Amino acid sequence: MTYAYVRGAAALLALAALTLPRAETAVAAEPRDPWVRAWGANAAGQLGNGTTAGQQTPGSVLGLARASVRELSGGGNAGTTAFAVAVLTDGTVQSWGGNTAGQLGDGTLVSRPFPAAVAGLSGVTEVTTGTRSAYAVRGGRVLAWGDNAYGQLGDGGTVAATRPVRVQSLNRVKDIAAGCEHAVALREDGTVWTWGRAHSGQLGLGNTTDRSTPQRVPDLTDVVEVSAGCHHTLARLADGTVRAWGYNTNGQLGNDSTAVSTSPVEVHHLSGTARVFACGYHSFAVLDDGSVRAWGWNGFGQLGDGSTVARTTPVPVPGLDEVTGIAGGWAHSIAVLSDGSVLAWGENTVGQLGDATTTNSPAPVTALPTGSGATRVSTPVGGKSSYAY
Repeated sequence: MTYAYVRGAAALLALAALTLPRAETAVAAEPRDPWVRAWGANAAGQLGNGTTAGQQTPGSVLGLARASVRELSGGGNAGTTAFAVAVLTDGTVQSWGGNTAGQLGDGTLVSRPFPAAVAGLSGVTEVTTGTRSAYAVRGGRVLAWGDNAYGQLGDGGTVAATRPVRVQSLNRVKDIAAGCEHAVALREDGTVWTWGRAHSGQLGLGNTTDRSTPQRVPDLTDVVEVSAGCHHTLARLADGTVRAWGYNTNGQLGNDSTAVSTSPVEVHHLSGTARVFACGYHSFAVLDDGSVRAWGWNGFGQLGDGSTVARTTPVPVPGLDEVTGIAGGWAHSIAVLSDGSVLAWGENTVGQLGDATTTNSPAPVTALPTGSGATRVSTPVGGKSSYAY
């Protein structure tokens, strides 16, 4: 792959090599290391370390300090589409990795293995990413860029955009999520709006018709959080129950079924839910008591219950306490605990668990130790990379 470097990039990388820590093994990571960490697949430069070499242990994203990042979202898959986007505390946005459809938002189709600003974006509060699309919330409105084959940019068309465009007819957005090719927005009034690909009912509109502008999910109110897997969607309600819709071949809707649902259904045996996390083809919930439940595809042990058996309703994940965040890719999962440690489980063929091996694990292993300073994690929903910040 050919990369275009801005003037002075070589000097930046040389300086970074002198000032940034080299990748350490998980057990030897420096406590309170200041940098955003990334590991796993890196074919598109999505780890942001200036190379396209994969890493089996957490390494530093060049020039990106954890304290300066408000939110980070890994996008794409394990191939050349993989990328990442971060909104900084000053409201600006940086991106890096694959750029096959303009998902870096810099006006080009040139991939880049280190972070650089998305020009013209400021005042941003939220970001999220799909397979080859990215989204930003600014002043309650949504901007999008990248691939648009299924209308996932929400601008009324299907033409890709290498720079941010405005999603139509949507304001007062407080939370946003993206699946592989669809997007989900939560408005301040508790309603949910979706657009993009709908072949598995992931828009929740009662049909499988793609939409190029946001549509309200009917009969769904009092929603306080949304999360999107590759082709399914979760919504947490104010009463602590969870609704799900979309692809369900592996039970990721949690309704004791494997039938696709084009409309929201209630996740069974789940109440008192504090957070929800939709992953590639599986799902997690953190309950009010701090315990974790998981359901969906489990072929590589990504549910963390010690088995490789798919679950059509939520099951407990043993050994996880005081979880502050969870993310999951195609077949692996990671969690950050309140003590700063980062655990990972599931598929590990390219080192995405961060434990210096390529051995799959159906039980959590340590990627970053206690005191690492990490408080949040991210993975691309269809990919094999991991981020902690």
